[in-house]
Amino acid sequence: MRIFVFATFLFLSPVVGLAQPVPDLGPETDTPSVDDFDALPDAEPEEGGQVVVEETDPGETLSKLDGLYEDLAGAEDPAARQRVARDIRRIWMDSGSDTVDLLMARAGRAIQAEDHGLALDLLDVVVVLEPSFAEGWNRRATVHYMKEDFGKSLVDIERTLALEPRHWGALSGLAIIQRRLGFDEQALSTFRRALEIHPGLENASEAVESLEKDAEGEPV
Repeated sequence: MRIFVFATFLFLSPVVGLAQPVPDLGPETDTPSVDDFDALPDAEPEEGGQVVVEETDPGETLSKLDGLYEDLAGAEDPAARQRVARDIRRIWMDSGSDTVDLLMARAGRAIQAEDHGLALDLLDVVVVLEPSFAEGWNRRATVHYMKEDFGKSLVDIERTLALEPRHWGALSGLAIIQRRLGFDEQALSTFRRALEIHPGLENASEAVESLEKDAEGEPV
């Protein structure tokens, strides 16, 4: 059985062998879910509308994000974490383009309706119109993942993390793919990195606990 070969998973150096077929993961594996990537915000913008984010220059936005990520990593109260994470995701969703925001809203509804073909058509346009918009790549990575096209998903994850290295949804998706392909050590490292950024990720915490137990049970 042929498998993907990756130069380095954690830091996403150029990925090798993405054109190779996906291995048969067997019937016992979980069905891919949009939740794995934390790809959809709590509420999608209404059609024709935008996520409301204060207009700032890129430097101010980055400074605001730095502060929010620091707050997220240090927050001990779950409710506070959720509030900060929601603020970060609102910034992630701000493409700066009314057209792209509308396409993203439509793509989000298509994903929720499991209309993967329509979602990909819309997101293909998004990444062409705004190639520096990390969430467009992450959203498309999600759809490829849900279709179990892990090679294409990994390519889009690479672009997402190149633009926003602290995107915990993309990191979680990467770790899940690593785990499903049998790269448990790399998956553990990636899940840990996601938790450093967002300590409130329950699925990542459970995965780390499971992977650590598996590693402890391996013969030395």
